[in-house]
Amino acid sequence: MSFLEYAPAPESTSVLKLRDAYGLFIDGEFVDGNGAPFDTIAPSTGKRIATVSTADAADIDRAVAAARRAYDTTWSRLSGRDRGKYLFRIARLVQERARELAVAESLDNGKPIKETRDFDIPTVAAWFFYYAGWADKLDYAGLGPAPRALGVAAQVIPWNFPLMMLAWKIAPALAAGNTVVLKPAETTPLTALVFAEILQQADLPAGVVNIVTGAGETGAALVAHPGVDKVAFTGSTAVGKRIAQTIAGQGKKLTLELGGKGANLVFDDAPIEQAVEGVVKGIFFNQGQVCCAGSRLLVQESIHDEFIDRLKQRMRTLRVGDPLDKNTDIGAINSAEQLQRITALTEAGIAEGAEAWSPECELPSEGFWFRPTILTNVATSNTVARDEIFGPVLSVLTFRTPAEAVAKANNSPYGLSAGIWSEKGSRTLALADKLKAGVIWSNTFNTFDPASPFGGYKESGYGREGGRQGIGAYLQAADAPTPARAQSALDASSSASSSSADSVAAKPAKKTSTRKAAK
Repeated sequence: MSFLEYAPAPESTSVLKLRDAYGLFIDGEFVDGNGAPFDTIAPSTGKRIATVSTADAADIDRAVAAARRAYDTTWSRLSGRDRGKYLFRIARLVQERARELAVAESLDNGKPIKETRDFDIPTVAAWFFYYAGWADKLDYAGLGPAPRALGVAAQVIPWNFPLMMLAWKIAPALAAGNTVVLKPAETTPLTALVFAEILQQADLPAGVVNIVTGAGETGAALVAHPGVDKVAFTGSTAVGKRIAQTIAGQGKKLTLELGGKGANLVFDDAPIEQAVEGVVKGIFFNQGQVCCAGSRLLVQESIHDEFIDRLKQRMRTLRVGDPLDKNTDIGAINSAEQLQRITALTEAGIAEGAEAWSPECELPSEGFWFRPTILTNVATSNTVARDEIFGPVLSVLTFRTPAEAVAKANNSPYGLSAGIWSEKGSRTLALADKLKAGVIWSNTFNTFDPASPFGGYKESGYGREGGRQGIGAYLQAADAPTPARAQSALDASSSASSSSADSVAAKPAKKTSTRKAAK
């Protein structure tokens, strides 16, 4: 049996007990949406997984009202210590249901099970554990003593890391004392809805987290809602710009984590084999559907030929196929629309003079698939060197001097990530100072930690997620003025008893089955 002739090792889907249809999660319960329901499908087969409700404007009103009520009467009245207990509880439940969540994520998103099992789900738990520890330490968030929560946070997340992006948004918001209305992407709502069941298991007070599903219209209605105090969005630059225009002048705080065209700089003194692995991880992880992907390879001219030969040799060992097979390296593209975009941009690059190379591999007959591809002979003005492809396509450019490498790396409308491969620490530090990127990795790529802030510059957005900066985005100074839209709600609830908060503080978790039915 040769290297690539291996026995399939599929992960069983028997751990999933999915519902045939999911409603919206509002005020602690699953309820029907008023919009037309839609099907979520498996990208690897194109087959239906479940039917999901769509939220209209009236549903958004209900969700925001539930979040405001929970904020005024319960969540903002809890001590940080008690809020942290809920986050710890959620983190432990994520760990307990890790296998189930990994299978659901791979099924709904198309990414390999070894990525969801070994990276996505552990990162979700780590984020909740980390911010659980922050909940009673807000005085150290950099906003002075006794900072206040903002209120209701509207959060819109993308399809490439559905559950991980949910954790990046929800964990700091709850730790800071905010309540949340979250909208997952329409192509990957499944794990957010399973997460809603985890919230029920954790006995999180009703209304603290609400999850509404639907297409772009649902998200637009949410971010524009007058009852929202904070908007956090991860997605395309075009949509991010529209959100910024929509809420301009409304007094809402905004965090945008948008597109990227990350540059991986490989110098002639770099450890070649390590750099090859880093480049493969940088662009082919999650099928290249990563905002901070190292989709531009800038390799020093003197080692270009040797490096590309070794890169091709490594790419020949990548296995493309069933996302639930533990041997798979590259899974399915998330949707037919995204596959069409990847194909169109790659063809545009070839038409402009780039040379394409892909390893021989047999693609499945069903679903959405694209071979891992490298494009050489790319100029900085080419479409594939400037536009975000968001797929397993690597554009290769060369440089002779460090100054030229920096100039080419910065020649992009984006500024999210970069990688530097060199054995000289002094060179790495000097170049990092000059690169216009929010996240710079040294001799690694796509490495994350909840204590490290993540975000970009230019058209990659503004604000940071993770670390102290991540929770600071959901706080305001104690003496900050209260927005007018929230003042009336505060006045109305000022005479309310704090008994609601007392009743949920340190409330023990119910002993329920792993699959708790919707109320």
